[in-house]
Amino acid sequence: MAFPTHRPRRLRQTAALRRLVAETRLHPADLILPVFVREGLTEPVAITSMPGVVQHTQETLRRAAAEAAELGVGGIMLFGIPETRDATGSASLDPEGVLNRGIRGVKEEVGADVVVMSDLCLDEFTDHGHCGVLTADGVVDNDATLQIYGQMGVAQAEAGADMVGPSGMMDGQVAVIRQALDDAGRQDTAILAYAAKYSSAFYGPFREAVDSQLTGDRKTYQMDPANRREALLEVSLDLDEGADMVMVKPAMSYLDILRDVAEASDVSVSAYQISGEYAMIEAAAANGWIDRDAAVAESVLSIRRAGADTVLTYWATELARWIKEGRL
Repeated sequence: MAFPTHRPRRLRQTAALRRLVAETRLHPADLILPVFVREGLTEPVAITSMPGVVQHTQETLRRAAAEAAELGVGGIMLFGIPETRDATGSASLDPEGVLNRGIRGVKEEVGADVVVMSDLCLDEFTDHGHCGVLTADGVVDNDATLQIYGQMGVAQAEAGADMVGPSGMMDGQVAVIRQALDDAGRQDTAILAYAAKYSSAFYGPFREAVDSQLTGDRKTYQMDPANRREALLEVSLDLDEGADMVMVKPAMSYLDILRDVAEASDVSVSAYQISGEYAMIEAAAANGWIDRDAAVAESVLSIRRAGADTVLTYWATELARWIKEGRL
C-alpha cells in the first residue's frame, strides 16, 4: 500500500500547531466599531433587527467609545440621527447637531487612543432619505450634493474627526471633500472612501437603526451587484482623488470584490460587515441553528483573509474582549 507523501494534517493536530501556522489572525486594532447616536434620547434604544446594538445617547456613546479604547479597538465610526430633517439635510452642518456633538464628545473621551471616524452622507439627515439633494424631478443631484459634502467634511473635522467616511457614492465626492478640507486648513484629516459600495438587500436593519425616511432605492448611485470590474474603476477614481483608505461594502457577499481591491490598492483596504450580515448570524444563533461565537469569529476572519486590513463590524468590542481574554 502506498502511503501519502504529504500529510497536511500533521499541522492540524493540536491547537498550538494550528495557532503556529495560522495565516490570518484577528487583532483588536484591525476592528472598527460602527455606532449610532440619536438626538433627543435619555436612554439607549434597542434596534430590534440588530440584537445587542442600540441607538446611543450622547453619554452612552462616550461610554461605548471608552470601552472600545480600553480593549484596543482600532476605530469607531459614528452615525447621527437628528430629530429634525429637511430636504437638504441641513442638520448635518450644525456644529451642535447630533453627529458633530457626538464626534466632539467621543474625541474628548478617547483622545488619540482610537481613530474617530464619521459617516459623511446626507441620508440620515434628509426628509426623503436619499444620500443627496434632489432635483425638482426627484432625482439625486450629484454636483449640488458635492458642495454640501465638502461643508460636511469641514464641519466633522472641526468637531474632531480624525477621518471622514464619504458613503454616498456621488461621483467626484473624494476630490471635493479633500479640497474643502485642505482649504479649511484640515490637511491632516484623512478620508476613508466608501469606494465600492453596492446597492444591497442586506442593508435592511440599518434602515431601522437610522430611522431611514427612504422610499424606493439607491440603485442610480450605489453599485449594481452584478458588476465586478466596475469596482476597480470606482477604487481607482477615489485613489486618484486623494483617498487615504478605501472600503468595500457589504463584505460577506462581496469577498471576490474585496480580494480584487486588496490586490489592486496601494492604500489600506477596509470592508464593512453590514447590518444584514450581523442580523442573519444573530437570528440563526438565537434559533439554535449555529454556534454564535464561532460564527461571529469565522465571519470576520473570512473578511480579513479575503484582503481587508480593517473590518467595520458591530461585534468589534466583543471580539476585542475575546482576543484579550485569549479566546481567539
